[in-house]
Amino acid sequence: MARPEAGYEAAVRPRPACTYTSCYCEENVWKLCDYIRSQDRHPLEEFYAVFISNDRRMIPLWKQKSGHGDEPVVWDYHVILLHVTSGEQNFIYDLDTVLPFPCPFDMYSVEAFRLDDSLRPEFHRKIRMIRADLYLKTFASDRSHMKDADGKWQKPPPPYPCIETADSKMNLDDFISMNPEVGWGSVFSLSDFVHRFGSQTTYSYSLEGQ
Repeated sequence: MARPEAGYEAAVRPRPACTYTSCYCEENVWKLCDYIRSQDRHPLEEFYAVFISNDRRMIPLWKQKSGHGDEPVVWDYHVILLHVTSGEQNFIYDLDTVLPFPCPFDMYSVEAFRLDDSLRPEFHRKIRMIRADLYLKTFASDRSHMKDADGKWQKPPPPYPCIETADSKMNLDDFISMNPEVGWGSVFSLSDFVHRFGSQTTYSYSLEGQ
């Protein structure tokens, strides 16, 4: 049986060569978008920054590097990159997963997202999608969310300067927000997101009921 990613050309460098800072997923994805733009090998409009969160900022994800065994990690939010291809399968780029990089969308959906049906409502996940070119133009972070009350870093920041725009130095909350009236892009429930970008194969739903 062919591997799910057979024939797909990755849009970025292998995972170890990518710009990465633990706990700064929003910047890691910005850097992936910036790399894709600089290489000009794939149309940038095929890529989307995908923020995963909810109103309580408690979202479980499985197969994360910081997880233990088959236990999920509960993040306040997480950010991944989606490549909407012209082929049968779309792809997810997540620098924090133990799954392949890039990962076929259906595999990521089954292994990392799983289903909201088996979760308490406060853990149900929502998605904000922002096209990569728009994300590069609009996202800004002064990293203040990563400092404690005394102004000390909770996690070491990236070594490069803060990402800012002409209009803003900090708008991260607008991206994490799942209020469709706020910020950029489109907001979906997780199930709508999976139905829209999954290949609708049996594989997509092999964990149903677990």
